[in-house]
Amino acid sequence: MAESKKKPDTASKVENIFDLDLVGRLVELMKQHDLGEVDLQQDDQRIRLCSAHASGVVLPTAYASGPASAPSASSASASPSAGSPAESDAAHIVVLRSPMVGTFYSKPNPTSKDFIDVGSTIQNDTVVCIIEAMKVFNEIPAEIRGKVVQVLARNEEAVDVGRPLFKIDTRG
Repeated sequence: MAESKKKPDTASKVENIFDLDLVGRLVELMKQHDLGEVDLQQDDQRIRLCSAHASGVVLPTAYASGPASAPSASSASASPSAGSPAESDAAHIVVLRSPMVGTFYSKPNPTSKDFIDVGSTIQNDTVVCIIEAMKVFNEIPAEIRGKVVQVLARNEEAVDVGRPLFKIDTRG
């Protein structure tokens, strides 16, 4: 009889993938490792958690250029002089990144022109794109002032949290 009690307990743990304690541990794991998404499946049950919060910052869109601009940094390091023009230019470039997982839209509707193009001057409140997440269309503001020097995402492309979308020169 003791064996029959153990089997239902074990089975109930397997059956209840949506246990609040498990979900809480998964959320903590996501925070601890800066994960934008966790997708688990066991038998016919599945749980998928997505976060718009990366590194504990709510909806970050502007980051100082880092790994995303490594190619320009490596070309700048080819000439080691500290005052080279390439290094001074790179210091003013900021990469706008996706604040969430979703579909990137460069324009408000298929027949409209893009929100911004290379050469556009943007302000903090300028809408730079829309990201659709779970059937919700989120307008993404620039949250920085400057001039667009490169568009890094294509219209209707899937993007993840932190994906580089635009390069902005903060001098212009």
